[in-house]
Amino acid sequence: MKDQPDRLQSRARHFAGSAIIRSRPIKFRLNGRTISGFEGDTVLSAVIASGYDSVGSRDGCPLALSLRHAPAVLPLAHRDNLAKALPMERTPATDGAQYVTLGAGRLAPLSAAMALIKPSRSLDLDLDDPQAMLQPWLDSDAETGAETDLVVVGGGIAGMTAALAGVKAGLRVTLVESSLSLGGYASLYGSQEGEEAPDQSIQRLVAAIAQDHTVYVMLGTKAIAARPGTVRVHSVGMVGGVPAGRILDIPTRCIVVATGVIERLPVFAGNRLPGVATTLESYHLAQQFGVWTGKTALFSTVSNASYRLAMLATDAGVAVGRIMDGRTDPQSRFIEFSKAYGITMASGTITGEAKLAPKSRALLVSPQSSLHHPGPAETALSADRLVVCGGWQPDLTLWHMAGGESQWNPAGRLDPILKGPAGIALAGSAAGYISHHACLRSGKAAVAQVLNRRSISVEERLIDPIYETPDDPAPSARSNVESPAPAYLDGGQSYIERPQRKRSRWPAWLPFGAKEASWSLADMPHPLAIADIVAGTQLGAIPAQSAGVVAQERVALIPVGRRDFRAEKAAGRSPDGVPAYLLCRFGGESSICLKVSSDNRRLEVGALIHANADESDPHKAIGVVMRVKEGETLALLAASALTRGSAFVREGNSPIAVRLEASA
Repeated sequence: MKDQPDRLQSRARHFAGSAIIRSRPIKFRLNGRTISGFEGDTVLSAVIASGYDSVGSRDGCPLALSLRHAPAVLPLAHRDNLAKALPMERTPATDGAQYVTLGAGRLAPLSAAMALIKPSRSLDLDLDDPQAMLQPWLDSDAETGAETDLVVVGGGIAGMTAALAGVKAGLRVTLVESSLSLGGYASLYGSQEGEEAPDQSIQRLVAAIAQDHTVYVMLGTKAIAARPGTVRVHSVGMVGGVPAGRILDIPTRCIVVATGVIERLPVFAGNRLPGVATTLESYHLAQQFGVWTGKTALFSTVSNASYRLAMLATDAGVAVGRIMDGRTDPQSRFIEFSKAYGITMASGTITGEAKLAPKSRALLVSPQSSLHHPGPAETALSADRLVVCGGWQPDLTLWHMAGGESQWNPAGRLDPILKGPAGIALAGSAAGYISHHACLRSGKAAVAQVLNRRSISVEERLIDPIYETPDDPAPSARSNVESPAPAYLDGGQSYIERPQRKRSRWPAWLPFGAKEASWSLADMPHPLAIADIVAGTQLGAIPAQSAGVVAQERVALIPVGRRDFRAEKAAGRSPDGVPAYLLCRFGGESSICLKVSSDNRRLEVGALIHANADESDPHKAIGVVMRVKEGETLALLAASALTRGSAFVREGNSPIAVRLEASA
């Protein structure tokens, strides 16, 4: 398939693409480029299959196109109407469609013409432009959806079990799933002896939901905000044969959050170059769409699931050169199976740096000892793709937005405090469960919890660590030399980098020698992703005891519902439209909303506000920037701030003086 160089052959055993129909080819255009695919593809999977694996460049460095880092697209006929924007990863690919990406500019056709002369793997977006990766639906008004008794967010095995348990309890159930099919990632992790196989569980649960017409399933739908009683979703569906987006606030009595895990990104220079991909994303694209970039691959992991993916990739015809494992002498059934495949393994080894090879699409990957930071330089390895895995972090984004709490686990992750707001519960991997059995049972337990019924115990059945080595924390590699490619903390759109070590001609022990850059993520004036917070805590940029608080306040601020703040303030009540977890943060019922302004400065959502310039402790903040819209910056502050007139917001290590004014 010359027009789809990164599509695996149909004979690939496990990776033929369960969602696509190869007998029905389609073509559409994106930024003037012709994209080939099959019915069942998303816009993103077809674009990657057609050989494009880079979004564009940021600070001169190319960044990979991925499930978590893809620009929104607009129908060409509505290129100036942001309300028509759609996410590439959830938009079904349709024959004959014409799209442009946000930030493509009017010169996109010229870029496409140049690509015909000099083939490119990039969509050529300018990622230094904040509009390039805008997601307009996050800040748009919502319609009110049909009321339901239970909203389950996540269509994996835990979410499907919760939905069926809700039906059995006599509830009207809405099941929300961001991908275009149910099932999740259980098949990758496998099961233990005596357990039902993951594929069997998925088939059984999908069939049960299909037969029970009381479960309303919303595929291609992402829950973007939640509070007790309401879930806001952005849904992509077909309207008259054309994909269209819709934003709904779904009123509900109960919510079960079964959003699974976020895969951690190992921190090393070049960790987001084109060709670098995570284990879950690689599995999803290959299993659903038969998409795999390149013919050769290297793996770098601290988790056993990567070994299973390496075997599946080998079955599909991919040449796996080596699996680097940061753990010393890891043990696993998957590792033993991989040995039978003849795959070379290197324990106690992490990726030190990745570079793009000159005049080719390959990556040059420098191994590094996990026991020495930085270790001695080793010979670089070459491959078309580097599959990385830094372990798993429960996806607590919605949980935090709805008022749930978390705490730092020294194993290198944020764990949820399972007793949360009334009517909301966690299930599956999002609740921290690992085993197949526990994830299934947790769906039933979550429904019992939100209904205030007798609790259902959930037992983890884990293999003895002697036989199944637990995951290590996500590795962070230091290079001996300054690298042109940054090391990012996460694979999403926050673009937070670990500061590079600056070389100096003077020894560090001298008073004027180079010192390590100091930084604090808690003071950064913009929202943070869960993985940013976890990585920052590991690297010392966030105090471990503050990680849960920072996550609650900084992960996302998307208000659900809108009211007149002035009327609320006059009535002496806390203003609505404020995330539930912030209502008591700055004085409970005495909290107020004020306009915040600073000369020639754009204040970012999530920036903490302090009473004086010397204060930086997040526990002592007096407010937080809550919303920036139509030129007005609104903050939630303690009522005592009304008499202050001024305060300070920190940007990096520098305090910025701001004025506090009554909201118009």
